[in-house]
Formats: sequence, C-alpha cells, structure tokens
Amino acid sequence: MKKLRVGFLSTAGIGKKNWKAILHSGNSIVSAVASRDVNKSLEFIAECQRANPFEQVPTAFGSYEELLASNDVDAVYVPLPTGLRKDLVVAAAHQGKHVLCEKPCAANLAELTEMLAACAENSVQFLDGVMFMHNIRLPKIREVLDDEKSVGQIRRITTAFSFYPGNEDFFRTNIRANGALEPAGCVGDLGWYSIRFALWALKWQMPESVSGKTLNQSEKLPGRESTPTEFSATLNYPGGVTVEFYASFLAAKQQWVFVSGQKGWLRLPDFVHPFNGYEPAFELNEKFIVVPGEVTCPPGADPMAFGHATAQDTRMWRNFANQIFSGSINREWPMWALNTQAVLDACLKSAKADGRCVSLAG
Repeated sequence: MKKLRVGFLSTAGIGKKNWKAILHSGNSIVSAVASRDVNKSLEFIAECQRANPFEQVPTAFGSYEELLASNDVDAVYVPLPTGLRKDLVVAAAHQGKHVLCEKPCAANLAELTEMLAACAENSVQFLDGVMFMHNIRLPKIREVLDDEKSVGQIRRITTAFSFYPGNEDFFRTNIRANGALEPAGCVGDLGWYSIRFALWALKWQMPESVSGKTLNQSEKLPGRESTPTEFSATLNYPGGVTVEFYASFLAAKQQWVFVSGQKGWLRLPDFVHPFNGYEPAFELNEKFIVVPGEVTCPPGADPMAFGHATAQDTRMWRNFANQIFSGSINREWPMWALNTQAVLDACLKSAKADGRCVSLAG
C-alpha cells in the first residue's frame, strides 16, 4: 500500500502526538525529522521510535532546507512557532511538498495569504492542524444543526477554551507568552478553536464585525514582546446573531461550546479534545447523543488517549493522505484557515483600538 511520507519541520513536543497518529493512520509514515541541530533530530526520533516505532527509522536532518530538498518526503508537518512559519511553508510549497501546519497558521492574514498562494501555485495541499474538524461526531452535529427542528435558527454561540499552567515560569519562558514567536498569544493558541467552531457551525458565514478585548498580557521583557494571555471577543452577525469566546492562560482548564437556537440548544463540554475519543458525545436539549467509533476502548485504556484508529488526530492524517492520493486539491481546507485567520486578526485589531468594532465586510 502506498503511504504518504511525512517530514517533521521541528522537534516540538506536539510532534510526538502527531507521530503516533501518523503511525496509526494506516496510510502515512514519518520519513524524516529536521531541526537546526541534527542531534536534537536524532534524540527526537529515538524517543518516538521507542514508544511508537516505524518499520523504517526516519532520517535525521540538521537543517530544514535539507529536509525540504529530500526526495523521500512528500509532505511536511510544521509545528514551528507561528512567527517562523511563513518562509518555510512557502519554501515547502515551491519544493512540491504538501503542508499540514499547526495553528494559528501565520502571524497575520497577509502572511497566510502568501503561504496559501504558494501552495495553490504549486498544486500542493494545505491543511491546518485543527483535529476536531476530523472528529467522527462532527457530521452528526451538522445533521442536528441542519434539521431545522432540534436547534433551529442559531441565535448565539458561546465558547471558552482555557488552561492555567500553574507555573509562573510559563509566562517568562514558554514561547506562547513570547510576542515575537506567538504574536496572537492565547487568541491564536486557544481562540483559534473557538473561532473555527463558530464559523463551521454557521456554515462559514463571516461576521459583519467583531470586537475584542485583551484582558491580560505577558510582561514585556528585554528582547521579548508581550502577547495576550487572556482575551474575550464578540462576533456580530446580521439579525442580532452573536458569537462570544473567551481564551485564557489564566483560568482553569475548560473547553466548552454552547449553541443556542430558536427551538433548542446543543452543548459540547469537550469540543477540542473529546473526553471519550472512542465514543464522543454531545448534549442536545438535555439528552446525550453518543457517536460510536470504529473501535471500542480497550479495558483499562484511557478513553482520552490519542492515536487510536478512531481518534480525531489519526483521522486528520488519514484524511490528509487520502486527499493527496486522490490527485485533487481540497479547496475548502485552505479557506477554513483563511477565514479563521481573518476573524482572529480583526479581533486583535479591535483590542488594540480599545474594543472598537472592526468591520469584516467584503
């Protein structure tokens, strides 16, 4: 069976989860890993191989350019800091490599537009790493939202995604508190998911305007810009329909979304990472709807574990490879990222203008 050969541009920790997902996808392998230090690549490969070994050990590279030039790489996974992504994604596209990019995809909309243009010009597939978009429960939720009776016309979506690291060093040393590397801070790291769910639920209709407020931000240090660590925003749609989201590194872990309609409501207490990845569920008008997976949770196994056949991360990589093997480009996937980035940028622009509404018309 032909398998997609994926090269990792970085040894970031999130790569370990994606390594396992690729292994269990059935149609992909990790063929190479690159960092600016070949020893880091070798250490990362050795650690991942011990836990989730591929039959052939991936190649270690000491530069990103070497990996991009490799004939043994069909696609790249890009978990580098957001501020460093644009040039490498553009270079990957020009080398004919398909791209799966972590979120937020770019430092701003202009950069993402350039990245997507390079992918389109070179006929390579682009997908952002929002795993819940590939969850088995999403089609069932879509069916409920569209049946015109369970929820009816959506009037309001409220959502929150937050975590508190419990360690003040996080705000001084973690890249997510570094404005040069992660200029959108918690809005990009967490708010991206809330914006994405709302856009998906509303069938990609863009808001007329948004207002955003930075509630807290990291300290500006020598050589390091500050970035939002707590943020709230409202998206305004025609007819008074609204979306409100909260993203924070200062509040306890939560990842919920509530959809209010004229005829009913829908709630997910776990919209980003399902509490049960084998049988994800959602609540509809006080009734829980369970969506059976392709495999059942083994006795004693963690139902929140990643990487099994039904898991959303595994399905993301399987879908990515299948799309590439189809020989056609999925044009919706880049649109998902572009629209999400546009709303995110508008929220940040509003916050810098003391919450003044920013129009997205056109």
